[in-house]
Amino acid sequence: MRKILVGILFFYIAICFSQSKSSYIQADYFYGNIIAHNPDAYAFLQGHPTGVFISFNKRSFGEEAWQERYNYPDFGYSIGYQDYHSEILGKLYSVYGHYNFYFFNREAKNKLIFRAGIGLAYNTNPYDKETNNKNTAFGSSLNSSTYFKLYFQREHLLRNLGVNAGLTFVHASNSNIKSPNSGVNIWAFTLGLNYDLTPEEQPINYIPSTESKYFKEPIKFNFAIRGGVNEAEIIGSGVKPFYVVSAYADKRLNRKSAIQFGAELYISPILKEFYNLNLTIPHTNLKETNSFSRIGVFIGHELFINKISIESQLGYYVKYPFEYDGRIYETLGLKRYFNQKWFASVRLKAHAANAETVEFGVGIRL
Repeated sequence: MRKILVGILFFYIAICFSQSKSSYIQADYFYGNIIAHNPDAYAFLQGHPTGVFISFNKRSFGEEAWQERYNYPDFGYSIGYQDYHSEILGKLYSVYGHYNFYFFNREAKNKLIFRAGIGLAYNTNPYDKETNNKNTAFGSSLNSSTYFKLYFQREHLLRNLGVNAGLTFVHASNSNIKSPNSGVNIWAFTLGLNYDLTPEEQPINYIPSTESKYFKEPIKFNFAIRGGVNEAEIIGSGVKPFYVVSAYADKRLNRKSAIQFGAELYISPILKEFYNLNLTIPHTNLKETNSFSRIGVFIGHELFINKISIESQLGYYVKYPFEYDGRIYETLGLKRYFNQKWFASVRLKAHAANAETVEFGVGIRL
């Protein structure tokens, strides 16, 4: 599996290098710790996670107007290998798309960079009732994963070769598509090398933006339909579909940001299953109900990056038929605009550190 992933990455690098006038690769080793965010995590704290990230990065120079607003970030792809050094958790193989955002002067050889990546991961040892029932982190082999990296990078230390070092946070879980799903969070120290694929060091020539600095837009109204599948917290209760209908208004503050306010309806059949199963437990505290939908109100923020935007929202259920994970929830999502109105989205919904759903949907902004 490792050889296949490495082969895919370098095949991609060969293609991109032939098309890109300025790109570089990185290889990082990391050593860290699992964050025990719930009591079950102590069962698999058997060692310090180690692993490798290999990435391809393409520099930007203002070919598109948005790049100047973010200090000309890099876009790239990474693959990761993590060994949790735990017989319960096994290993994790992952593939990501990422952006590198530069602090201060991007032209300096010593750079401070923040990376955000999102992708898919494969776990080698998921939960099994008979052979691995202590793995409450991964209920399935296929998972989603995000990672964040803050690091210093020194380029051209020896010809095209440089070094980088910093801190990394990695999260992996299946977003409750199948229980159990507590996920694994690690933080780690990283140390690695970077290699500039440009034949020789070249002067940086940025393309100045022609955008007006003055920007104003009226309040916009958004409507979205999302859905997916998930399972209740009771293992083996069954995977079922769910549906979300959202309506909200947003107001652009500038070219980068907008604030949001709205409401949404959650229709989750797993709630009825969870409720009925809990009624069989003596001394349950669930109140009697025949309504299993929830309505939430939320405030949020949208960060616009090219045709992609990042949404973060904080919500509260005003209709809450019975206790399930708490009334306060958070969402973090990616939107891809096809034009000025239509968009597709993927969104993670969670209650603190407990993910409930990953939602896929479409919407319109009017």
